[in-house]
Amino acid sequence: MEAMHLRSISIFLLLSLVLFHGVSATTIMMINKCPHPVWPGIQPGAGQPVLARGGFKLPPKRSYTLFLPPAWSGRLWGREGCAFDASGRGKCSTGDCGGSLNCNGMGGTPPATLAEITLTAEQDFYDVSLVDGYNLPISITPFKGTGKCTYAGCVSDLNVMCPVGLQVRSHDKRRVVACKSACSAFNSPRFCCTGSYGNPQTCKPTAYSRIFKVACPRAYSYAYDDPTSIATCTGASYFLTFCPHH
Repeated sequence: MEAMHLRSISIFLLLSLVLFHGVSATTIMMINKCPHPVWPGIQPGAGQPVLARGGFKLPPKRSYTLFLPPAWSGRLWGREGCAFDASGRGKCSTGDCGGSLNCNGMGGTPPATLAEITLTAEQDFYDVSLVDGYNLPISITPFKGTGKCTYAGCVSDLNVMCPVGLQVRSHDKRRVVACKSACSAFNSPRFCCTGSYGNPQTCKPTAYSRIFKVACPRAYSYAYDDPTSIATCTGASYFLTFCPHH
């Protein structure tokens, strides 16, 4: 009887949550299809609340659902090769956020594939960006929305085609674990779209950004990439999948 009572309370709370949020409730379900654990990182935009303490461990074949407040914006990424002690201190081989399990508002150390989302009353804007480099495949797929609501992502393994000058290798040097952006590798205005290259007219694709774009046409490859890399949808929720093709 007690178990039945608790179950009915939990169902009531779930229904209340859905009804309270109404159609404007936006969720992001993070799904780990990688054959290894991923430690999602979540960095809110300026003035936005930190969700899920900014990071946690997501084992293979598991999912975690984030409830987004109205008008929330932020970026999400996957950390790999992490080890943390009982207090949540440690580090990750890619995407590390200050050596902490819970990023608590900190961003990830490049290179890391970024999923970016901004919610507004009219529509949501979302994209997957390689501007800060790449560490693992990510896709964003909207559901229950209206408008174009296209898929965004980079599902190719860029680590296997990463140019030598951009490679980040594992500790034993045997494999490429991430691929830097040309900006972070060479720190020049031409690759970073800064200085005299700080506008769309002068900052053009490079041989490096083209490699990213050919492999991942539905992702941002450099700072002034084609604006169609930004997708829009109204009243949707989202699947954010790590290693979608596994």
